[in-house]
Amino acid sequence: MREALFIKKHKDRWLKTQHTPPENADETGVDFTQLVDDLSYAKTFYPHSRVTRYLNARASQTYMSIYQSRKEERNRITGFWKYTVPLTIRKHHGVLLFCAALFITFFMTGFYSSQHDETFVREMLSDSYVNMTEENIEKGRPFGVYAEGGALLMWLGIMINNLFVAFGYFAQGLLLCIPLIISLLTEGVRLGAFEQMFFAKGLGMQSVLTVFIHGTLEISAIVIAGAAGIVLGKGWMFPGTDKRLHAFMRGAKDGVIILASLIPVFIVAAFFEGFITRYYTMPWWLSGSILLLSASYIIWYYIIYPVQLQKRLLANRKIV
Repeated sequence: MREALFIKKHKDRWLKTQHTPPENADETGVDFTQLVDDLSYAKTFYPHSRVTRYLNARASQTYMSIYQSRKEERNRITGFWKYTVPLTIRKHHGVLLFCAALFITFFMTGFYSSQHDETFVREMLSDSYVNMTEENIEKGRPFGVYAEGGALLMWLGIMINNLFVAFGYFAQGLLLCIPLIISLLTEGVRLGAFEQMFFAKGLGMQSVLTVFIHGTLEISAIVIAGAAGIVLGKGWMFPGTDKRLHAFMRGAKDGVIILASLIPVFIVAAFFEGFITRYYTMPWWLSGSILLLSASYIIWYYIIYPVQLQKRLLANRKIV
């Protein structure tokens, strides 16, 4: 059968299953079986066609929706963290990689610019902050700012502020993602300038071991929140073969799931900043261990585990 005839024969059914939710589990099973049969046929006769990629994506989505709604998963909260969040993140790994690459690039830009222009760091961080930091360095307390105020109030204040920032990034995704990308660029440049300020004073390694006790989780979460905002905006701007409203709703749902997964990350990051970073004179191996554990969690849960989970689920149904 020619590809055009194959598409014409089945197109109405594909669109119906895509836009009309099944009424019961039996109908879902029938739809899924037909999709897998169509996918097998397309892979055999049109292996490199767009219709094959489309059917593969539809079959994968249907299977994952079936798997995630299995009644044997008694604890829905566990299912959310174990399946829903990782699979949603895996679906948007490209966006996450884009945001991370963007942030790292402009971090390096900020670092390099401050290295070659002494006034740049003041433009990015303000004269008052730079002056305060230089005074603390002269007093032998380069990171004394983290020891000011009560630990509990600092924890709550930082946590609430970071959550507002993350939700703001997410909402900016509605504005064609342009303000969001500018915000990520600005944060990357500011962090680069901040770090170079300490490297210029010979405190670079101490700065990394101090600031990134909380910064590893906090900065990673900000970048991921930016990715959630782009997922939201991308669904509206680039609906693909789907209706724009449906694509937007799907993007909003995925973005909210990603954003929700960051709430405990912000809570722990603020706790580190409020209660632990203030003890910046702790042994290097202790602060380094906290930093390493934080980085390991982000890499595993947001990169490695989603890939492993998807491969395992697809292998179970032989949808490759």
